[in-house]
Amino acid sequence: MDGVTGWAETIAACITPPGRGAVAVVRVSGPNAFSVARRVAPFIGEETRHAYYGRFATGDDGLCTLFAEGASFTGEPTAEISGHGSPVCVAQLLESCYASGARPAKPGEFTLRAFLNGQIDLAQAEGIRETIEAVSARQLDQANRLRQGRLASELAPVIEALRHTLTTVEASTDFSEEIGELTEAQRTGALVQALSDIDRFLATEDLARRIKSGALVVLAGQPNAGKSSLLNALLKSDRAIVNPIAGTTRDTIEEQMELDGIPIRLVDTAGLRNSQDEVEQSGIDRTWQAVREADLVLYLYDADSGWQEADSENVGSLASTHEIVATKSDLATGGRGLPVSSVTGDGLADLVALIRRSIVDSGVEPPSLVERHYAVMREVRDLAQESLATLRSESIPDDLAAVTLRSALRKLGEITGESAPADVLERIFSQFCIGK
Repeated sequence: MDGVTGWAETIAACITPPGRGAVAVVRVSGPNAFSVARRVAPFIGEETRHAYYGRFATGDDGLCTLFAEGASFTGEPTAEISGHGSPVCVAQLLESCYASGARPAKPGEFTLRAFLNGQIDLAQAEGIRETIEAVSARQLDQANRLRQGRLASELAPVIEALRHTLTTVEASTDFSEEIGELTEAQRTGALVQALSDIDRFLATEDLARRIKSGALVVLAGQPNAGKSSLLNALLKSDRAIVNPIAGTTRDTIEEQMELDGIPIRLVDTAGLRNSQDEVEQSGIDRTWQAVREADLVLYLYDADSGWQEADSENVGSLASTHEIVATKSDLATGGRGLPVSSVTGDGLADLVALIRRSIVDSGVEPPSLVERHYAVMREVRDLAQESLATLRSESIPDDLAAVTLRSALRKLGEITGESAPADVLERIFSQFCIGK
């Protein structure tokens, strides 16, 4: 793959965003990193992990630190040079590195070398990308856990159980006379436990997706149900136009809020009714599209007007998870659903708590935020289930289960990188930016 080409060469890149700070750091990594650094920063000595200060060959001044092989991020001899952060200072520093024997690093090449040198596994490499891209505290917390190797720890019992089952199958096949007949619990017990662990892992997928990409909460209901007023109340701003004339909202209006570290896409929609107005009907079609995509639909009705037959028909058409909210509760009491007043604020805290229960408090913290990991685990589950069916069948030889068990173990290796094919590595590291 392209990322491995030139692996023995010395590379250099700025690992901080140039022009966005007072200081920029250029990393030089590879077999000739020290000699390149000494041409650029002739003031450095022999000691590693020691910050030397002086004037660079470019005329700028700053710090340079050397890291010995095995003691750096990449696992290679590395120099990190800190100079002033202006684009011209960074450009001159990089040109000096290139003239001294380094070449420009490719996107993700530092992290790729760390992976290839055994400094990190593949999931940890993806955790670095997730850490860089995090936009909320909860995303950062999850990304840090992934980067610190939590996923490998989570997968260890599954891998051990699959290996144990494979060893048992192979031993009972090759040494049946010596071992004797095994009970079903001996043959399948570890595999059943592995499947339980896999299902527990996959059960976190929805929450992982919400933490990573946000959750979609749609406000739906008939015209004049108070959707726009409630959007404004939740956002604490006059984002949507509020008017007593039915049908004011003719398109979806989307805004962002954050709840316990999860980005929430809050969408106000056109009122649901049969309309002869082509523009309004187009907005209603978009409402139904948003409803189909929603993680949670808040179906609003006017408590002052009461629940109507049209409300029953609309709710009956909702396939998504939904909750009923009685708006304008300052004008009327009783009825179904959670009472809320956008005017007085009564019930807003309860509504936020309802959203939290539906969106945020939906399971244990996921071990990963990466969609690829969940896709692989679904394949592992299918292979493990096939193996279990084979071992429980009286007509299929047990040794056929060994084939699917080996496939399941290889699949798990795609997560940690032990058996990830080159195209998977290429796809993952191509998503990194230069300098990472």
